[in-house]
This record gives sequence, C-alpha cells and structure tokens, in this order.
Amino acid sequence: MPALTLREILALDPVRASEPELLAGHTGLDRPVRWVHSSEVYEGANFLDGGELLLTNGFGLTDPDEESRRRYVRELAARGAAGLAVEVGRSLPAMPPEVVDEAQRRELPLVALHRVVPFVRITEAANRAIVARGLSGRAVVRPWGDDHTAALLADLADGAALNQPEVEARAALAGFHPGPGARLVGVSLHGTRDVGTVDRAVRLLGGAGAMRAAFAGDVLALLSLPGTRPGDPVKGVQEVFRTVADPGLTVAVGHAVAGDAGWLRWSDTLRTARTTLELALTVPAAEPAAPDGPLVTSSRALALERELTRGGIDANRDRLTALVQHTLGPLLTWEAAHPSDLVRTLETHLRNGCSPTRTAALLHIGRQSLYQRLERIESLLNLNINDPDLLGELLTATCAHRVLRRPEGVRGRDISGSAARARPATTHPQTNYLRTASRKVTELVPLKGA
Repeated sequence: MPALTLREILALDPVRASEPELLAGHTGLDRPVRWVHSSEVYEGANFLDGGELLLTNGFGLTDPDEESRRRYVRELAARGAAGLAVEVGRSLPAMPPEVVDEAQRRELPLVALHRVVPFVRITEAANRAIVARGLSGRAVVRPWGDDHTAALLADLADGAALNQPEVEARAALAGFHPGPGARLVGVSLHGTRDVGTVDRAVRLLGGAGAMRAAFAGDVLALLSLPGTRPGDPVKGVQEVFRTVADPGLTVAVGHAVAGDAGWLRWSDTLRTARTTLELALTVPAAEPAAPDGPLVTSSRALALERELTRGGIDANRDRLTALVQHTLGPLLTWEAAHPSDLVRTLETHLRNGCSPTRTAALLHIGRQSLYQRLERIESLLNLNINDPDLLGELLTATCAHRVLRRPEGVRGRDISGSAARARPATTHPQTNYLRTASRKVTELVPLKGA
C-alpha cells in the first residue's frame, strides 16, 4: 500500500478550504508524506526527520535578511521535508520571491495558503489519513485481517504502547466518533461471538455509539453514551444488557470514563471490563444470576474481589486463608460440624446494606429464619454484625472465603481467547513507523499556526 502523497494531502477538504497554490517544486507532488506538522519556530528544520509537510503562518519568513530566508528553505530541503505550506496574508503579506526561487532550486514543494484555516484541522485530517493508509498497508499481518476495529480494541485492552493521534485516527477509521461530553464504558461478553448483542444494546441506549469485535469465544466493546443522557452510565449499560443478552451469557461492564480524557482512559475501562469478566468466570458469584437470564456484572460490583486477587489467587492464597480463619474461624468450625449457610448469609446481608427484607429474598428464606441465622452468627463470633467498625473486615473476610472456595471445573477458565491474548506473533515494521510518526506532533514546540 503506497504512502499518502503530497498531491493527496492537498486534495483533503480542510486543505482545499485554505485555497492552496503550488508556487514551486511541482515535480515533488507525488512525494510520500510521513506526517504533517505546524510550527513557527525559525529553526523548525531541526525537528524534522524527513518526509514531513511543515505548516507555518510565515512568521519565520518575516526576517528582513534575504539570505536568512533562503537558508530557512535550504535547511528544510536538506532535512528531506516533503514540502512547506505557508499562510500568506496575515503575518506574511506575500510570499518573498527569494523563498520561491530557493524552493524551486531545491525542488522543494512550496504551497501558499490564501485563506485562514486553523492548522489543527489540517493536521488532524491529514495525519488521520496518513495513519489510515498505513493501517491498510499493515492489516495483512494482523490476526484479524482488515478488521481495524478488532485490532484497535485488542491494542487498547492489552495496554499496548499507543498515543493519542494514532488512537484517534484508528477510531475514526473504525467509525467511532465520541461526541462532546460522551461517557465511554468498556464491555466484555463471554459465551458468544455474535456482536449483535452489543448492537441491540446500543439501539436501546439511544444515540450511543460503539466499537465492537468478536474474538475467540468473547466479544469486546467500547460504548459511547451521549453526554446528555441522564443517570448512571454503568447502571444504564447493565440494565440494557440484562434485557438483550441471551440466557447463559456472562457480561462484564467496566467503569465510565470521559470520552475526551485520552486513550489511556479508554484502555482503562476496557481492561477493567476484561478483568471483571475473568473474575466473573472464575470466582463463585456473591449472588446467583436469574436462572432464565444472563449474568451481568460490573467492575464496581467485583471491586473487592479484584483487590483480593491482584496478582492471582494462588499468589494470595496463604494471606487470604489467614484472614478468613482469623475473622470467621468460629463460623467455619460450626459449618464443618453442622449443615448451615452462615458465611454466605453474612456476606449477603452485608452486601445489601444489612437489609433483612432484601437478604431474606435473595436467600429465599423467611425473615424469621434469617433473624435466627444472624443471631447464631453474632453468638459464634461474639460481636454485633451491625457495628460500623466491623463491616469492612467482615465483608472482606466473607468475600475472601468465597474466592478461595472456587469450585473446580465450574465457570473456571483462563480467558485465553480474549482480545488481551489474541496478539500477533510478529510486529510489522510499519507499526513502529506509524507510532513514531504519530509522536512527532508532540515533539515540536507547540505554537499556534492559524
């Protein structure tokens, strides 16, 4: 796949809006353009590696010394610049003839921009097009063929080394455009490779957008909810998936992040959703799912499990076992000798705000039976379970007990088919080229262009 050329850059809508006029270097129109920069630094050539189109409002060419202006052009040509585009009419009333002459001598394409268009519009459009062209060229080495959405989601979920310009370009290529004030939520589904579940959820969310892709056994998605949508975005996403997901599916919802907070936050919610899914598949649920529906959970619901298992269950087993024994020892001794469900009753009660009505309903027992269990628990532990000072310790211990009693072969698996591990065996050289090119915009001194 050939690189984007200067001729193609000049044909982009934001560039055409600036009324470009090629004054010199006509033979260089088909040069490949590696990146587009804007800079008013007089020594701007020092920041170039070759193949860049430099945008300037001409401030560096207002020096009255003719030789200085010629030297400016010579240095750009010597650094291998793909071209120089100069805004004329404000800082620079007209293009100095010696600049045109020197550009012609060096065969450096020189473009006069006769209308004011913010340079950020030009650089954004051009660099996105450059990245999109590069991605098309490297798609053949990706495990997902030309599925740019799957490639981007996998990179984000895997915490790959990316940067904002590249992510924005790749998201645009995937048709993902979070609007102003949008809230993004990562979602990971297990038990299907049908992205239609996500599509149905998006339709019910109204005005939402999504990037979604199927991997081996799982679906990963990044949802964009309009900033005008009222209510808790995480709760809203959970409720929708409880409606549209088929029975037997497991759906994990990450936390909500601001769409304009940067790609690292996008990565965070996807990675959290993936970790939450793994926990939902390997740790017995605190509360059973409805028998005729999917299991839909969230990172906030499994926050304690995530902290207790950070680094893996086996790495934390001794510590968690000691915690459980220290806090719940008398209950465990009683349960070993008497058929009962005291530890689960205690955790359910604590997780539901110590509400007898809700606890009894979730355990499918009467309130009187619940009161008897709670009295037994308090008697065995010799404490008041409603004491605020004890809630954190008791809830942590009961959660740790559940984590440790993971049943073999039941919902337990390593989600090796997820996006996180669906990585290509090799990396195409153009990958580094694109990321290096994307970083160039942040390496220049950030002065305004137009």
